[in-house]
Amino acid sequence: MANPKYIKPTESELEILQILWHKGLATVREVHEELCHTKDIGYTTTLKLMQIMHEKGLVKRDESMRTHIYQASVNKEHTQKHLLSKMIESLFGGSSTQLVLQALGNDNHKATPEELEQIQKLLDDLKKN
Repeated sequence: MANPKYIKPTESELEILQILWHKGLATVREVHEELCHTKDIGYTTTLKLMQIMHEKGLVKRDESMRTHIYQASVNKEHTQKHLLSKMIESLFGGSSTQLVLQALGNDNHKATPEELEQIQKLLDDLKKN
C-alpha cells in the first residue's frame, strides 16, 4: 500500500476525509448521507470513492462485521499543512504573506471579529518568539 503522507487527495476525497475526521468512524451510508447535504451524489459513487481511498491508504476499513466501518488513516493537521505548503508554493510563489493578504482581503470570506482576534494573538505570539 502507498504511503499516505505522499498522497494528494482529490477534492471529493477531501470532502469524505472531512466527514471522517469529524465523525471518527463511519459507514459508507453515514458518509453518503452527510455528502448529500451539500451535493447530489449517488450511493455507489460514494462507495467507489471510499474503496479507492482505501486502496490509496487514505482510509482504513474494518471488515470484521457485515457493514464495513471506515476511518481516516491520514492525520487532518498533517494533510492541511501538506496541502497548504503545496498551495503556497504553486499559487503564491512561496510567499505565505501573499496567501494571508489574499485570504484576509477576500470579499467572499470575510474574517469574523473572533477570527481576527485569534490572528492578532498568533501574530503577537510570533513577534515575542
